[in-house]
Amino acid sequence: MSERSAAPGALALVESLVNTLDLETGADTLDTEKGRGRFAVPEEGLEETRELRESLRAVLLAHAGHPPHRPVTPLGELLSRAPLYLAVDQQDGSAGIAAPAGTAPLLSRVAAAVAEALVAGTWSRLKACEAEDCHWAYYDRSPAGRGRWCSMQVCGARAKMRRYRAKEK
Repeated sequence: MSERSAAPGALALVESLVNTLDLETGADTLDTEKGRGRFAVPEEGLEETRELRESLRAVLLAHAGHPPHRPVTPLGELLSRAPLYLAVDQQDGSAGIAAPAGTAPLLSRVAAAVAEALVAGTWSRLKACEAEDCHWAYYDRSPAGRGRWCSMQVCGARAKMRRYRAKEK
């Protein structure tokens, strides 16, 4: 939906998970085996994955200064269930939070991505479009960090046209 480039680093995982649901059409790529396969989510884990997705969306809306789109489980509550560990590089001594090796659960990979973004200072730049029929996740690269829409050409243009028409009345 957006012409923006993907979020940096592991935030791309969070962005792509939130963007599995197109609110305008109702299409959910998690309904397909291929869509679930992108995130290594078994069909029996679908409900939890959707819960995580919508909790992430609510936080991304908050990053953009908007209330949650609907009641959701708080993201912190969900992420507290994620198994993570502190990884230390033997060569340079650098450390970071990581998901267990191998096929880590999506929840752990998302928790590690959020932790990485917090350290990098990029977490609050991942936002959800303010358009109520969109809420698509995007990474705000604007200098001031005040982006409002996933696409200025689509959602931004629609919002500006609505405001213009409201002034004419």
